[in-house]
Amino acid sequence: MFLGEYTHTIDSKGRITIPAKFRNLLAAGLVVTRGFDQNLMLFPMDGWQELAERIAQRPLSDEGVRAFRRRVFSGAVDLTPDRQGRILLPPYLRDFANIQRDVVISGMFNYLELWGTEAWHSVREDIESDGDAARWEDLGI
Repeated sequence: MFLGEYTHTIDSKGRITIPAKFRNLLAAGLVVTRGFDQNLMLFPMDGWQELAERIAQRPLSDEGVRAFRRRVFSGAVDLTPDRQGRILLPPYLRDFANIQRDVVISGMFNYLELWGTEAWHSVREDIESDGDAARWEDLGI
């Protein structure tokens, strides 16, 4: 389970360190791909496999499905953390998410999101200023 918010610095080689509490969950490998909000999504290998299989079951004759597959799969990279728990984010993914020096790693229960700090602060500010709790009634909150 991925919970919490962590800020890490990218080193000169483009590597980030995975928070220590998540390393065991990602030791077998992980996949990073383009997110939907100028961010990146990081999945443990088993979670990625499950998502990929669900996507693969969608009909190729659907133009929207093909576009979605291109977005998710063409941008994806499979990685294995090194002994220090670091992964190398390719430049094209860092550019996509506008991640330059600092990266915010935020837990999303079954995956992680990686954000440039400015984008994350903007998104978090929007979330925290939205007081409409009624739309979550179906969750029993």
